[in-house]
Amino acid sequence: MSFLTLEQHKEQIIYPSLPLAVYRELAAHLEQIEGITTQLIPQTSEQFDYNDSQIRGILIDSAPDLEERSRQQVKKILDYYARRYGQYKRDSSPELS
Repeated sequence: MSFLTLEQHKEQIIYPSLPLAVYRELAAHLEQIEGITTQLIPQTSEQFDYNDSQIRGILIDSAPDLEERSRQQVKKILDYYARRYGQYKRDSSPELS
């Protein structure tokens, strides 16, 4: 199964305890793929917890004509960070589009 489909242009990815600097690194890696842009989503929690990330997640926006090879590269990058920092959660709710 592909990570992003032609109908799906935006997806939010959340690594629960990924540090801010690593989210920025992840964004830089993803944006090297032509047709991909990212946006970091600030933490919305009202209570500070030192163990929580300062970032809630990353929004990945793909071009509608993104090639399958590029989609697979996105998945490989996300899986790499999952192996190092724990599994991520995906949200592709319609309100993201």
